[in-house]
Amino acid sequence: MISQLELQIATSGRGTYDVTAQVQAAIKESGVAIGMCNVFIRHTSASLMLCENADPAVRHDLESFMSRLAPDGDPMFTHTAEGPDDMPAHVRSVLTQSDLNLPVRDGRCDLGTWQGIYLWEHRHAPHERKVTVTISGE
Repeated sequence: MISQLELQIATSGRGTYDVTAQVQAAIKESGVAIGMCNVFIRHTSASLMLCENADPAVRHDLESFMSRLAPDGDPMFTHTAEGPDDMPAHVRSVLTQSDLNLPVRDGRCDLGTWQGIYLWEHRHAPHERKVTVTISGE
């Protein structure tokens, strides 16, 4: 059995957005009890991550790290068509993940106790992000 749907996630700008509940709901709706779930973001300036969900300081620290690695307005970047966060957002996206493959067990994503699925918005402006969730199994 294969099921696919699109999630629309509204962001209010740079930061992390927990999409675990939406992915779990998609799996439940699919009727798949055991299999795989692929989560894919259809953008080049946002990404996905599997991250600790207990302490928000983890996601804050990741943002601080990424800000050092790909700072906004860095003069080395020539692609600035949409502002000083344009190319850094693309770098962040390339260095992280555009998709996640997660096991499905007992009709749910088989996540660890402290794991959550996050959309990581790399732009400062709000965006409407599209995420494709494909579930296969039986």
